[in-house]
Amino acid sequence: MIKIENLTYRYRGGIVALDGVDVDFPPGTISAVLGESGSGKTTMLMCLGQFQRPHKGRITLDGTNIFSIPEDQYRRRVGIVFQKLHLFPHLTVLQNMTLAKVHGLREDKASAEAEAMETLERLGIDQLARSYPAQISGGQAQRAAIARGLLLKPEYMLLDEPTSALDANTTDEFAEWLVSLKDRTNFVIVTHDILFARRVATTGVYLSGGKVLDSGEVDTIIQHVRAGEVVEA
Repeated sequence: MIKIENLTYRYRGGIVALDGVDVDFPPGTISAVLGESGSGKTTMLMCLGQFQRPHKGRITLDGTNIFSIPEDQYRRRVGIVFQKLHLFPHLTVLQNMTLAKVHGLREDKASAEAEAMETLERLGIDQLARSYPAQISGGQAQRAAIARGLLLKPEYMLLDEPTSALDANTTDEFAEWLVSLKDRTNFVIVTHDILFARRVATTGVYLSGGKVLDSGEVDTIIQHVRAGEVVEA
């Protein structure tokens, strides 16, 4: 389980991005982090990804403070796909997938490629293997980026606004595909897209002004938001 306790983060100038946040992301779920722009969602993601260290509070993975886990070990346990996918444009999808295993983890290229192809086939996107990022759609690029992360078999996968560049039809297809992966890993999805969250997530949290205003079942959170019952005290 990922557990966030009393998490506080301040930017320069004293701007408080997170203010005493408490959140649990239990295993066996797809969780959504909801909120408008500037609510603290991305800052939470950056802290969860070990990219920013909070000024107060702690984040634990199965009871261990994540900042005491060596970065290379943590990256294998918790994957992250940013809004900007960072697929290398001069490499094919297959080459993008195997880059970390071959050059970072020093694994054999042939075995890494075989495992990558198996992953792509199981995810139903093996036809993308030899394509370059410029040759595939936004939805396909999202799938390729998630496939790259899943190759390391993480316990959790963090997704940053995964539908931001997708149209409505592609978002629907992507939602169905993502739900089909819930037995492979646990997803934490940062999104402002309430309809998408409702399609894919079961539990969630709603942030505003760096504070948790609501948490629990996603359907209930959305009902509260639409009824105007989620307001900052």
